[in-house]
Amino acid sequence: MILVIGGFGAGKKAWVKENLGYKESDFSSEVENKCPVVFDLQDTKINDENYLIEMLLKKEVVICNEIGCGIVPIVPEDREKREQVGRLLIALASKAESVYRIYCGIGQKIK
Repeated sequence: MILVIGGFGAGKKAWVKENLGYKESDFSSEVENKCPVVFDLQDTKINDENYLIEMLLKKEVVICNEIGCGIVPIVPEDREKREQVGRLLIALASKAESVYRIYCGIGQKIK
């Protein structure tokens, strides 16, 4: 699995299409969909982190917005969601074959 992270509007999907050869029909925001690429992982509800990781590791590419930078949310639920996504990304990055950070549409391999 290849993990692709970056800020909102950084060009992650376009980078995956251009550099990894996927087309729009290969993408889904639903983890349990059979598409090889999952995007907007940060919006996925995390009930069972181990199950979610197991499902994501079966994907070819996982795309997620970086939400851990910037202002800490005031609402406790938003802070918890941010923490959950951060922990999920740490677990995925440790098991991914490679990790790319996309900034201004440019990919930088960090693993």
